[in-house]
Amino acid sequence: MARYIDEILQPGEKVLYSTNAHWIFYLPAIGAWIVALILLIVSGLAAAVPALVLACLAAAAVVALIALYLTIKAWFHRWTTETDVTNMRVVHKTGFIKRRTFEMALDKVESVDVNQSILGRLLNYGDVTIMGVGEGRETISTIASPLAFRSAITTR
Repeated sequence: MARYIDEILQPGEKVLYSTNAHWIFYLPAIGAWIVALILLIVSGLAAAVPALVLACLAAAAVVALIALYLTIKAWFHRWTTETDVTNMRVVHKTGFIKRRTFEMALDKVESVDVNQSILGRLLNYGDVTIMGVGEGRETISTIASPLAFRSAITTR
């Protein structure tokens, strides 16, 4: 599947910067996989009590299914989200079948705000709000390298 930005580039337009949703979207899945692994380890340690082994294995299976769902959901979100800055505009696309796009000409950008939590600063992700002249405001949530993204928009 071709990238969305490659399909909509105008003649003479070049991509200057691309980013994506941050890997932090995988954190719930990682947590669930760890819980499933702990349950498997507990089931191995509780070999003397067959009912406990069966309960731990059943719980591990349920948690592993939840972890698999969360992993696929996070991967799909990252796969279907694109955020780019070209020499003419800012483009953000989410979704696969139900697609939502946001485009703003660079000359209409009034300000770009970055909001990062402490964890966001440590792991280099955050929310970017783009305010445009007569265009309104758009917030792009949890993107990787938000300061570099802001610099790509404001540096002309």
